[in-house]
Order: sequence, then structure tokens, then C-alpha cells
Amino acid sequence: MAPMFCRSEGSAVTGGFADTSTSSDPLLSEEDRNEERIGNQTGSWSNRTNKRWLRSLPSKRSYYNTSSSAHALDRPRWAMNPYDQHDDEKMMRGVRRRSGVIQLFSVLSGLLIVLVPDGIHRITDKWGQIGHIGEGLSSWPTDFSRGILPIPCHSHNDYWRRVPLYSAIEAGCISVEADVWLFSEELYVGHSLASLTPSRTLASLYINPLLTILEKQNPTTHFHPDGNHSHHGVFDTVPEQSLILLIDFKTSGSALFPYVVSALEPFRSRGHLTHRNGTQIVTRPITVVGTGNTPFNLIESNLTNPHEDIFFDAPLAEMWEGISVDEKPPPAPKAEPLVYGADIDASMPELAATEAEKRSDDMGQGKSGAPESPDAYTPLNSYYASVSFTRAIGHVLSGKLSEAQLQLIRGHIRGAHKRGLKVRYWETPFWPIGLRNYVWDTLVKEGVDVLNVDDLKGATETDWRKRTEWWP
Repeated sequence: MAPMFCRSEGSAVTGGFADTSTSSDPLLSEEDRNEERIGNQTGSWSNRTNKRWLRSLPSKRSYYNTSSSAHALDRPRWAMNPYDQHDDEKMMRGVRRRSGVIQLFSVLSGLLIVLVPDGIHRITDKWGQIGHIGEGLSSWPTDFSRGILPIPCHSHNDYWRRVPLYSAIEAGCISVEADVWLFSEELYVGHSLASLTPSRTLASLYINPLLTILEKQNPTTHFHPDGNHSHHGVFDTVPEQSLILLIDFKTSGSALFPYVVSALEPFRSRGHLTHRNGTQIVTRPITVVGTGNTPFNLIESNLTNPHEDIFFDAPLAEMWEGISVDEKPPPAPKAEPLVYGADIDASMPELAATEAEKRSDDMGQGKSGAPESPDAYTPLNSYYASVSFTRAIGHVLSGKLSEAQLQLIRGHIRGAHKRGLKVRYWETPFWPIGLRNYVWDTLVKEGVDVLNVDDLKGATETDWRKRTEWWP
């Protein structure tokens, strides 16, 4: 209790200090007040104060007593007893330690739940395995593509993938592409002559694997005795979905065409090929579409395509239509003409074509043996309508498609859909990723039927619509 050098009303001064027999200090306990009243008569002020401070030192019992520390926290730090300040700091350190322990326990509990599954997860993790619940029940005859949902994407240059065909099916793509070259009466698959190998053929990479898959998807069992006559596709979740096999004719179309017709016979004999039946299209597990140097006139002829089971990849750029008849298309971007067959050595007769054949057969996608009018393309002879995005629409220089570019896209889609064909743009931007995603998102929203993709994971496993900024 501090000395007082002024007289209070009704008090006597003793020894230079005020008589505080009736104390008004709210921090004093009743015991302190009684002692103070007695001490005024029997003891000195310093003795009474020392006794009071000694009693205020925290014991083990009072250390965690929040009521006593609350009084200390109500006072400014300059007015605190040094012992109180020390005790408060010790108390806060203890609180922080207990808080850290609680947080650590919470994290470890969460990890324990993840690492040590509960009852239902223990069952599902081991279900179907030997010695566990569901033993022998985890498989069925057509489970090759279990859980895979088909999506409208085209696996561009599929043969470049580490696992051709299977990677595309695993991703859910409904269309795959094979570049085919004729050499010594064999069909080889590769992007250029330098990439060809004796073992990588159309049969080894695509036809034989697909035959195996379709045999598994159409089993003959006690429950399904007509397996040889069923037509389930590669996707078990949507068995009616046809897989499009896009064959890019890299060499002379007229020379290559009969070999492709012959190579497809294993599919044909099993009834696996989509075909034309008069004025109707019969959809089957495999739909073959010819692109590149595929001649349209050979597809249309009953002599060269007697089974009517090869379809054409029509030129999308020629199908632009406006909303009204009088509407004119926006100007198309200027582009260098494509040169087809540039890496074909004329010294190899199997690969080279005559000058007359080159004029009619080696014109590239949608041009070889083409009709004079785009109205000749119908679902009875064509499946896709495709074009290079860069050449038909142009570069996306500002990170956004211009209004003129959008009008070109909408006119292409309008014209192709009017003819019953599915729209596909190839050579779309692939970098920056944000620009690629923006173009994909725009094409899908505008009505493109199939996305032409090189990055299967980016197109099928991520929500690329969330990242459409130009950079990066």
C-alpha cells in the first residue's frame, strides 16, 4: 500500500502516513483489510505490506487460478507486481504449449484416419481379393473398360503415344488417328518415312488390338449365347458408342485405298464396321473415316468401296454458311498452301504417284477426288468435316478470338451441321496453356462436335475451363 502525504477527511496522520483503517482498495481481500485495521494499531506499514506481498506469490494451487490472474491483467503493466508479470508470462507460455499439443494431436488424428481406413474402407480396398469379402466377384466378361465414360475427343497422332490406342480408350476418347503409308504391299504407321519400322503396322497397332477388345466385349456365354452376333463397342459403360478410326492416307490415295479396304476385312467379317445400307447408316463398334489423301470419288464408287464402310473427312472450310442467304463470310486468313507428299522419294514406285495421280489424289485433306459442290457431302458418304484451325481461322494474336474469327467458326459449324456432319478443327493452339484452354472452351461452346487433342490428360482429366487466361 503506497504512502499518502495528504490528509483524508476524518483520518489522523501517524508517522507521516494517512490512517487508512477503512481501506477502499478493491484489490485487497477481506483478510487483508482486517489485518490492515489491526496493523494500524499494532504494527508498521512495511511489515503489513511485506506480509501481503508474500501471500500474493503464486502457489501450485493458485497458479492456474484464472480469477487471481484476471486482476493482474486488468492493471497496466507498469502497475503490476514483478511477480505477477512473471507469472502471467509463464501462464501464456503454458497456454501456447498446450495449444500446440492440441494442434499436433489433431493433425496426427487426421493422418491416422487416412492411413488406417475404417471398416467400410477396409472392405472396399480389399473387396474381391483372395481371402477377402467378395472373392471372385470383382470381374465380369466385359470389364475391359470398366468405369470409363466416353467423351468427344479425338486422339491426334495417336501412334505417337507411349501406348497407342489403349491410352486414348483409357482417357475416354471416341476417336483415334493413324497415319498410314503403303510400302511393299504393307500398311505402316508413322508420321514420316523416317519414323517407320517393320513392326509398327496398321494391323499390329490398331486392327488386331481392336479385334481382341471387341471379342472380349462380345463374349459367348451361357447368358449371352449370341456373342458372335452382338455389336457392343469398346466402352462397357456405353456399349453403343462407336470408336472412330481416322486413317490418314499419307501416300497416293488411289494406290493406298484398295489395301485399306482389304486390311479392314477382319472387322467386316465380324460385323464390326459402320456401313451404309441404302439410305440408312448402320452404326457398329468401329467407324472408319479416311482423311489426308483419301480420294472422295473412290469412297463414292461401289466398285472401289463395295461394302460402303469407309467414310470421308470432308473440307469444313468450304461449308461456311451465314444466318441469311445474302450474308457473306468474313475474309479468311492468308496462309501458305500445304505441300503434300513432300517427303516421298520419287525413286520408290510404291510411294510415288504419277503427275496425273498427284493432281487428283495427293491434294490433302478434303481435296483429293473432291466434288465441285460441298452439297455432295452427306452422312451417307462422310462423317467428319475438318480443317486446320490455324489456316481457316488464323492465329489468336491478342489472346481472344476476334468477332470475325467467331463468325468464321459459327459459319463452319452451321454449314457442317446442316449437312449432318461432325465438326473437327485440327492444328489448334497448344501453348500457352491458357490460350489452348480458351480455344477449347470456345469451340465446345460454339458447337464443335469433337476436340482434336494432343494432351489427353489436359483434355480429359482436368477442368481446363477454369484456366482460360492467355498467360501462361
